[in-house]
Amino acid sequence: MSSNARHVPVMLQRCLDMLAPALTEPGAVVVDCTLGAGGHSEALLKSFPEARLVALDRDPTALELAGDRLKPYGERATLVRAVYHELPEVLERLGIPKVQGVLFDLGVSSMQLDEADRGFAYAQDAPLDMRMDQTAGISAAEVLNTYAPGDLVRILRAYGEEKQARRIVEAIVRERAKEPFSNSARLVDVIREALPQAAKRHGGNPAKRTFQALRIEVNAELASVEAAIPAAVAALAVGGRIAVLSYQSLEDRIVKQVFAAGATSTAPPGLPVVPERYQPRLKLLTRGAELPTEEEVAENRRAAPARLRGAERIREDIR
Repeated sequence: MSSNARHVPVMLQRCLDMLAPALTEPGAVVVDCTLGAGGHSEALLKSFPEARLVALDRDPTALELAGDRLKPYGERATLVRAVYHELPEVLERLGIPKVQGVLFDLGVSSMQLDEADRGFAYAQDAPLDMRMDQTAGISAAEVLNTYAPGDLVRILRAYGEEKQARRIVEAIVRERAKEPFSNSARLVDVIREALPQAAKRHGGNPAKRTFQALRIEVNAELASVEAAIPAAVAALAVGGRIAVLSYQSLEDRIVKQVFAAGATSTAPPGLPVVPERYQPRLKLLTRGAELPTEEEVAENRRAAPARLRGAERIREDIR
């Protein structure tokens, strides 16, 4: 199946509308920090014919598939193999001092979920890999089989917000002593057996929080987000706009904090006139986080957990 056929970009029109005021001038540069299957990137190129796109992804497969999809746009599209927190280095290498738009579609891409052998999806048996770049780093199986029990508990609690973390980890440690983990179906069975009945009645598949936690650990996702969002804000020209789609509360909290800090005066209290260097650098474009419409969720179930936040750069940093 082609990347075009299987990937439905989440909140696509709302993202385009949010970025539009910054992307109409000739030579505007927009960065898609999470290229994936290329759905958002293709729409940006199509909607803003004067704009140039720079798109980042750490996954070589994504770059190959999206590259085919974006070929008709020629030199207007520059695809770079990089993690999104490497945005400053990418822009410096390309000789781009400031950009007019930035888009993040965080979390695991639909393309990766749909590739059975990647191990991201708990609903189908696959090798426990979960690396977005399969040429680097350690797999989810290595995390399960080698991490100390205390570290596994910490990961499940911090990254999966799993209340039953200790119970699940105790079961994992017992099972890995018999035979190392290699495939997702066995892990799902172990989690299901470890949980009390009450915990299995609500919240969907009981393995989803553990899988989320492992994926975040394997790909160092939160650390990347913590570095990438401020870097993207710093890369925006005045009048530039950023839109960020998050799919779980940990990511959304980071985005909310960065945007709120940028939209707040840093002046000491009590000043009769606030000097420009203390004025907010950002204007928020969303009241809280915007949610997908019921119609979109009905058409694309993967949109259900999406949260969209946006901001506009209104002032340069003054030191």
